[in-house]
Amino acid sequence: MNEDTPDDYESNSNDENSGPHSQEIRHQQISALVPEHVARGTFSTGAVVLQGGHEFIIDFLLRMTQPQQVAARIVLPPSVVPRLIQALQENLKKYEDRFGRPAAPPQPPQQQQPRQQQTSAQDLYDQLKLQDDVISGTYANAVMIGHTATEFSFDFITTFFPKSAVSARVYLSAPNVPRFLDSLTHSFGQFQQRRQNPPTPPEDDESPDYPPAEPSF
Repeated sequence: MNEDTPDDYESNSNDENSGPHSQEIRHQQISALVPEHVARGTFSTGAVVLQGGHEFIIDFLLRMTQPQQVAARIVLPPSVVPRLIQALQENLKKYEDRFGRPAAPPQPPQQQQPRQQQTSAQDLYDQLKLQDDVISGTYANAVMIGHTATEFSFDFITTFFPKSAVSARVYLSAPNVPRFLDSLTHSFGQFQQRRQNPPTPPEDDESPDYPPAEPSF
């Protein structure tokens, strides 16, 4: 990927002297800038999806160490999630047409439980290592997905003026992608239900109420 080409824009006024006006920026995601410190990417073997009132959090995990670590945290606005789901569905379909269905990794017995018995976010994160440089997350409002025979690549992008840029690059092992897609889809469904039936707002001194986490490992 190279630098952005000049972006087109639309104005709500044809007369530049008629007063304040706004511009809608259209970025070229395919030509987004890839900073050097992002280009190498981060490898992950699973993910956890969390939903708040105003954002989705995707924690990509590295489960080859103890305690398991959050390798990358991505923060997405809700409007991006259905587009991510659609893009991931399309990429998974292309993958299956070429390589077949990814073989699901074996699941530990303690994790083979129905959704209504899933652990809370707090219980899950008590078992994870979350470094200080990861805890605040990396924001993105667009994503590009690619794949090879062994992994899927996710370029999370910020489409800020004047250039689009890749804010995080994550590689997820192919066998974990169907579960990741399932977690995203289920979590977004919960989010829509919460929007239709909003819970009682917490007191000022309370933390946001997160529903059960959606692990995809």
